[in-house]
Amino acid sequence: MLQEKEIEQAKEPLAPACEIRNISEGDVSIVGLKRRISLLSGTALITGTMIGSGIFVSPKGVLERSGSIGLSLIVWIGSGVISLLGALCYAELGTLITKSGAEYSYILESFGGPLAFLFSWISVFILKPAMLSIICLTLSEYIVQPFYPECQPDSYAIKLIAIFFIVTITYVNCYSVSLATSTQNIFTAAKLLAIIIIVIGGVVHLLQGNTHHISKGFEGSKSVSDIASAFYSGLWAYDGWNNLNYVTEELINPRRNLPLAIIFGIPLVTLCYVLVNISYMSVMSIDEILASDAVAVTWGNHILGFAAIIIPISVALSSFGAGNGSCFTSGRLAFAAAREGHLVDVLSYVDMRRYTPSPALVFNAFLSIILVIPGNIESLIDFFSFAAWMFYGVTMLSLVVLRYRSPYKDKHRPYKVGLIDKT
Repeated sequence: MLQEKEIEQAKEPLAPACEIRNISEGDVSIVGLKRRISLLSGTALITGTMIGSGIFVSPKGVLERSGSIGLSLIVWIGSGVISLLGALCYAELGTLITKSGAEYSYILESFGGPLAFLFSWISVFILKPAMLSIICLTLSEYIVQPFYPECQPDSYAIKLIAIFFIVTITYVNCYSVSLATSTQNIFTAAKLLAIIIIVIGGVVHLLQGNTHHISKGFEGSKSVSDIASAFYSGLWAYDGWNNLNYVTEELINPRRNLPLAIIFGIPLVTLCYVLVNISYMSVMSIDEILASDAVAVTWGNHILGFAAIIIPISVALSSFGAGNGSCFTSGRLAFAAAREGHLVDVLSYVDMRRYTPSPALVFNAFLSIILVIPGNIESLIDFFSFAAWMFYGVTMLSLVVLRYRSPYKDKHRPYKVGLIDKT
């Protein structure tokens, strides 16, 4: 016979992940996250989050800091390789530790509570809200840009629209996991169409013999220190390669689908990014790219003429999809950390009707709005990239720790990345 207190708790719309349901049938079961994300949705989550605002914002920063077309393309390829290597490490960790939370869960398993606690607080309070803020600010800038063709857009309008999109994206993710993943699939298809338009436009332009911009090669290349800072912008554009690890508990057959989604998704994104940058650089001069606040819009004005309105619409769709993916995973990190007692308990609650971590999602939206008010895109990108990759490095180190603490013969690994170890 169940206690009256348990029955009352089960009637609440929100309950901790360890609460009970199906009271009327006498069953005692766990309220938690459901496995609803397929391989297709998982691949769309990775590509949809990676192909977001970055490819429309970062080309200017990468080119400015590298100094030349040739070197900037090397930075784009190098950033893709780094992201792929990192994701393959995460694939082993994700199939070994099948919990949501990604870095948090892996650091907790490898190094214990204190370091995991530090990561959870920095990520929940700074990194994840900053990511959503950057994406929504970019989305807002591209929406506002066509209304200010001859001058700088009003900063207050940009920030108000960004806040509106933060609230909208959060509502979608709180309402339904199925709605959030369906939104991700649809917007991923839309943004890939936009990428195809830019790539084809660049190819046609090159075939017409317009190679005078891109033929400059490595002319004007800067120093090693400048190149290192160029990777900040490049890696920001690739960020999102680890997002599927945040929702491992909701991924169908994660031991198979997690590595496959990574292997399919990241090379596709790398190819798209390199081709898009070649298209930008074949159409516009270095000075034009550096002077533009909306590189893709400037490209569209050169190539598409009266149809250039397609580009800001496509960027808006792309950024909205990226924001949706970022919000989806951010809530799961706060949920996982709160479940371990490293954040307030309410953030570990799950909506009993929709199976979404609504309190964690709303909390992430609140922090994102706070960062939007005083922030700007460039400073947020630099801050995010430095802090994020510091913890990515710690997470990859946890792979080495787990290899030696629990070698292959002691613990089965469905996927194993190449590494010199005891096995």
